[in-house]
Amino acid sequence: QVQLEESGGGLVQFGGSLRLSCASSGVLFRLYPMRWYRQAPGKQRELVASITREGVTNYADFVKGRFTISRDNAKATGYLQLNSLKPEDTAVYYCNLDLGLRGNSWGQGTQVTVSS
Repeated sequence: QVQLEESGGGLVQFGGSLRLSCASSGVLFRLYPMRWYRQAPGKQRELVASITREGVTNYADFVKGRFTISRDNAKATGYLQLNSLKPEDTAVYYCNLDLGLRGNSWGQGTQVTVSS
């Protein structure tokens, strides 16, 4: 059974930083692309960043230059470094593993709150 567990969220002031982690189990993590999404209250879930199994990254325009996605395949863990945080970054952040024909696996989410 595939499991993803996010951690690292919290309350931070405007301009602060956080590092989110996504620990996986029950899956060969290194084989699959990973994504981070977020969902703010009353809004749809949106894609924040993605990383292929080879390490190629892509970012939504609203986080380019501020967030960095990475992965450590040896630890079967993905990361999202959040810098220069703004109040509009407040959301629940979810990691996602694209398992191809097996579908997608999601974590339970971690809350990020940025105060102004």
